[in-house]
Amino acid sequence: MTKNGSATALKIIPLGGLHEIGKNTCVFEYDDEIILLDAGLAFPTDGMHGVNIVLPDMTYLRENRHKIKGMIVTHGHEDHIGGIAFHLKQFDIPVIYGPRLAMALLQGKLEEAGVSDRTELRTVSPRDIVRIGNSFLVEYIRNTHSIADSFTVAIHTPLGVVIHTGDFKIDHTPVDGEFFDLQKLAEHGEKGVLCLISDSTNSEIPGFTPSERSVFPNLERAFNQAQGRVIVTTFASSVHRVNMILELAQKQGRTVSVVGRSMLNVIAHARNLGYIKCPDSVFEPLHAIRNYPDNKVLILTTGSQGEPMSGLSRIARGEHNKIKIKTGDTVVLSANPIPGNTIAVVNMIDALMIQGANVVYGREAGLHVSGHGCQEDQKLMIALTRPKFFLPVHGEHRMLIKHSKTAQSMGIPAENMVIINNGDVVELTQNSLRVSDKVPSGIELVDRAGIVKAHVLQERQQLAEDGLVTVAATIGSDGKLLAQPEVHLRGVVTPIERPVWQKWVQETIEAVLRDRWSSFARPIGNNGEIEVDWAGLQVQIDRELVKLLRRQLQNNSSLLFLMQNVTETVVAGVTAKPVSQRQPARLAS
Repeated sequence: MTKNGSATALKIIPLGGLHEIGKNTCVFEYDDEIILLDAGLAFPTDGMHGVNIVLPDMTYLRENRHKIKGMIVTHGHEDHIGGIAFHLKQFDIPVIYGPRLAMALLQGKLEEAGVSDRTELRTVSPRDIVRIGNSFLVEYIRNTHSIADSFTVAIHTPLGVVIHTGDFKIDHTPVDGEFFDLQKLAEHGEKGVLCLISDSTNSEIPGFTPSERSVFPNLERAFNQAQGRVIVTTFASSVHRVNMILELAQKQGRTVSVVGRSMLNVIAHARNLGYIKCPDSVFEPLHAIRNYPDNKVLILTTGSQGEPMSGLSRIARGEHNKIKIKTGDTVVLSANPIPGNTIAVVNMIDALMIQGANVVYGREAGLHVSGHGCQEDQKLMIALTRPKFFLPVHGEHRMLIKHSKTAQSMGIPAENMVIINNGDVVELTQNSLRVSDKVPSGIELVDRAGIVKAHVLQERQQLAEDGLVTVAATIGSDGKLLAQPEVHLRGVVTPIERPVWQKWVQETIEAVLRDRWSSFARPIGNNGEIEVDWAGLQVQIDRELVKLLRRQLQNNSSLLFLMQNVTETVVAGVTAKPVSQRQPARLAS
């Protein structure tokens, strides 16, 4: 209870996964205790030059790190666990609970990042209940998704039960025989669910999502029709799909070689945990498959989304040092492009075909099904749990709206649900659901060196769009150019030859020195010494050079101006003492 006697509200604060696909991260806060549900990443768009991954802004958790009691992980996809290692560099998480496969994948990430000592990983099994802090009991409920060992969670709070579906579809013929625990969902629905927080990814699509097993006959047909080698790609984390591919390879007597670090890593962990069952004899390293007939070889590779450095992309560009496409190869794409990746995938398919490969792809081939529930799956989830309040998550705005309409058709009043954004503070009580506040939200960009600040990304975008002009000039203590300035244009489109640019730049600098030198060089005492404000002079020359570029190029090319001034020099009996020997480079725009 609060001081005024009213019940404490449960705060639900999504930091990622709203109005977007990816970087799913949610905070649950009650009194002074916080638990996190997943902490994923997203991948950069075309304009994010040099960026490797995109994370949610974690300012709120950095500022409230003392409240964090633990984390719930629902499954092992990168958009749910990929950010954890980065966050642990900023704040500790006392304990992380999650499925065996997700924890195995996460353990490797934490060790590689050097943060495995910042938390404790604990595995859970179906129907396990774990306590986190004083306010939260978390119950793990088996669900079905496109990765093995996936869970829905029932979070028991002082106000009631909140069910978060995680990513889910309702698969009645799961590849691994692990069925969705619909009975447990129904039990909670019978007892009373205060709020359902549900995956909205496929809310625009009517019907049920097909079973993962429905892909098997179509994969088998594509493999049977192949005359030579089969090169197949899918999501590395799609353990069920990989398991079916390996099953077909054994059935057809094909030897398998695996390409791509993430594919190797997932297969190794899934085999250790029993989610993939096949003998060691199925696998051979790449250098050994040349000893087998082409019609007895299957290459399983990463690259289903056309990622530039993935195995299949390098094969398509002819840059892989061990695999070259040859006539008779069949390439099977067992995945649909994620929005934003379509052009990269199409270009990769074209490159493979040009080299003589038969490429099997597209929705009509039936080689991929989604791991997310469509409208009928979502209706069944609502029917089983019968929640009082409803919160659609994990999707773009139109998906959230459509999911809310579906919930209303199932009898949940419109006033008992809200459409939210990342950073919104949703307050849930036994009688209300409302947005009460907002915390910092947005994105943090990461490259190999660390966090990419906004101004750095802006500079990269400007360089990519309009190029860079560098100017180097040496100026004497008498205010004269000591040599012709060096001018270099990188990525700049201009019909003007370099000698003309050098002439214009020299005239611009000389004009500043002629007209403004007295503003930056002042006498000291009566003995003829002068002090030069070299920093101020550089700024003034920089400004005039930028004006020259804008006038001649009509674009926003960046300028990098390097100014070197000489050490103490005596000219005509006058001694000049420079403020600094060399001014640092500055990027101007």
